[in-house]
Amino acid sequence: MRLEEGTPAGTVPPTAPAAAVPRARMPISVRVAFVVVGAVAVCAAVGPWIAPYPPNEQHLLIGDAPPSARFLAGTDLLGRDVLSRTIVGARTALVGPAVVAVGAFAIATVLGLLAGYLGGAVDTLVMRWVDFMFALPGPLIAIVVVGVTGGGFWTAVLVLVILFTAPDTRIVRSAVLEQRPRPYVEAARTLGVSPLRIMFLHILPNILPILAAYVFLDFAFALVSLAGLSFLGLGVPPGTPDWGRMIFENRSILFTNPVGLLLPAVTIVVTAGSMNLIGDWLYERISSR
Repeated sequence: MRLEEGTPAGTVPPTAPAAAVPRARMPISVRVAFVVVGAVAVCAAVGPWIAPYPPNEQHLLIGDAPPSARFLAGTDLLGRDVLSRTIVGARTALVGPAVVAVGAFAIATVLGLLAGYLGGAVDTLVMRWVDFMFALPGPLIAIVVVGVTGGGFWTAVLVLVILFTAPDTRIVRSAVLEQRPRPYVEAARTLGVSPLRIMFLHILPNILPILAAYVFLDFAFALVSLAGLSFLGLGVPPGTPDWGRMIFENRSILFTNPVGLLLPAVTIVVTAGSMNLIGDWLYERISSR
């Protein structure tokens, strides 16, 4: 390296700072997905206040009318505004899947940490339960259990939490197995740190970003599953503003007011697809680090 004039011998001149690595821009599709999820969250929070009409207000003299200036998405068989019911229905569409996703991963995190870190008999016991749950037909089990117990929204949510726990446990266990031989875990074990402290204070923070990404994917599956149960009459009670229930109730007005059927169906697809896009983007972003 050549020394510039005036530079003392034996010293190294300062070098130019390395060029900053440009951060990858968020894809437009993911930005749109965030906007969609944000809009659904707003509707879930303040839906009854921003809906044009009360969701259960009936206009029996109008019946199932197509979209108009008064009813932008038309009305159903009982003359209820479809747009208002779709807006208010965002609450059950958001709360139920969120409880399923968070609840399933909360249980799976504990089971996966125990199975992945402790191994041995604990790992065998947990994984045999996971294999048993994978062998069961999940949708059929949900239909039978909810139907026998009399249905109900929260019963369906509880059943889905149990069914979603098995695949989530396998994901957590795989992440823990990847972290267990790392030097920081070996150092903590050498210092005599208890296994519970290592699992929940050392390993868990390192796998938490990956778990957060999978929670979004679970939300999408839970949304579709709860909508399917509501369509079969096993979710929310009749008359409740719910996207799945609206598809069931409005299937007979396909030719008189197709928007009344297609609007909740498209909303389910768009919301689930948006959550899926966000989950995939988070997973790729975290994995690249």
